[in-house]
Amino acid sequence: MSHLVESMAYTGATPWHGLGQHLSPQQPIEKWLIEAGMDWTIEQSDVLFNVNSSALHIRPFTDSKVLFRSDSLSPLSVVSNRYKVVQPHEVLHFYKDLVSAGGFELETAGVLKGGKKLWALAKTGQEAKLKGNDRIKAYLLLATSCDGTLCTTAQFTSVRVVCNNTLQMATKQSTGAVKVPHSTKFDPKQVKEALGLGFSSWELFMRDLKQLSQRTVSLDEAENYFRTVLEEPVSIASGSSSAKVIQRLGALYNGAGMGSELLAASGTAWGLVNAMTEYVDHHRRARTQDNRLDSAWFGQGAQLKQKALTHALTLLH
Repeated sequence: MSHLVESMAYTGATPWHGLGQHLSPQQPIEKWLIEAGMDWTIEQSDVLFNVNSSALHIRPFTDSKVLFRSDSLSPLSVVSNRYKVVQPHEVLHFYKDLVSAGGFELETAGVLKGGKKLWALAKTGQEAKLKGNDRIKAYLLLATSCDGTLCTTAQFTSVRVVCNNTLQMATKQSTGAVKVPHSTKFDPKQVKEALGLGFSSWELFMRDLKQLSQRTVSLDEAENYFRTVLEEPVSIASGSSSAKVIQRLGALYNGAGMGSELLAASGTAWGLVNAMTEYVDHHRRARTQDNRLDSAWFGQGAQLKQKALTHALTLLH
């Protein structure tokens, strides 16, 4: 299998990761389930083991269970009996009332790692502009896993239109995310109520971005910023992989990056954040685009982007 994405669907322009099947807008949830490869359920069975390799002597292990796909019977993970499963259809149906009454629009959905991670992303309808027509749109991402690697997480994510750079929405007052551990039953209503704080944080988030776009940055500050975010020492051997990464980030910041010429980003702290986010989303080494997406949204890439934003905000003081 060339991709770990079994299937994916999207509306509008091709996503930055370039994966998935195109859908026309305003499709019902049932159509999304099929096209996004999410029209199956997570089933469970006993864990059995053979206690004697020379003879068939199978015994159960009652403290755990095996999760597997109903369509292919492929195993997904071994988890404790306390593990609460969130089904693929629950991920998409989470958006149903938001789409019908809240002005949301599903934009992309799919599975990662053969079904071990499930997610859907919807436009909230909120949009703002920084100087130079630098447009930022707000999205709501819901993701879960069935292998214990990710809590069921609903989080607000911003997308910079000119380059499709993605950045989790966060302010000093709110992380913009609600996380439900798999030891707790997923209650969509409670999650939406908790997300109410995140909706109100959009204005605060955009205020931070506007301030970043007004904070001019010297070349020395830019290099120190990249070194700090990457936790690299001042002295790096020329030609080393670390030196090449910092050189690449500097180039993205100084004109090579998508949208780096816009007034909001050129020579500013906002430009620093976008150099880092573009590097993670589009240039950082990854085995496949699937791994790149997984890292950029849920893994080390997401952590690196959040660190980049957090450190940029310290430049305002």
